[in-house]
Amino acid sequence: MSNRYGLEIRSASAADAPGLAELLGACGIAIPPRALALRIEALRQEGGSALLALAWGPPSGLIVLHWHATLVDAHPVAAVSTLAVAPEERRQGIGRLLLKAGAQAARSAGCGVLRLDAGPEPAAASLRGFCAATGFAETAARYERPLRKRS
Repeated sequence: MSNRYGLEIRSASAADAPGLAELLGACGIAIPPRALALRIEALRQEGGSALLALAWGPPSGLIVLHWHATLVDAHPVAAVSTLAVAPEERRQGIGRLLLKAGAQAARSAGCGVLRLDAGPEPAAASLRGFCAATGFAETAARYERPLRKRS
């Protein structure tokens, strides 16, 4: 997709699952590689995109987007569900490059808006500055409830 300063940004595939599982694990998100491979393939078929950043070795970062139509928006809405950068690679512009590539993919899919959920505190506090610096505006609170009983 793009290559800048030795950093390649491209679509993730099921073959990238072991490296992505390691990256996500370092960010506190534990997903087995096999389950991750299945989810990447499902995402590709269901209207979304997973883009990874690679330098010289395992993935440095990942952005996952989904798009969908709504009744109130004239164009589909893109939502960033995952934005992760390896802890040792942070503050080098990788998150910005992933966000730029994700926005380009969303525009190509016809989307008019990009949304990013900050998530629960305290992670949200560190993300607020990044969001403000990359052009996001805080718009509303979000509520959620589980649809299945937890075992």
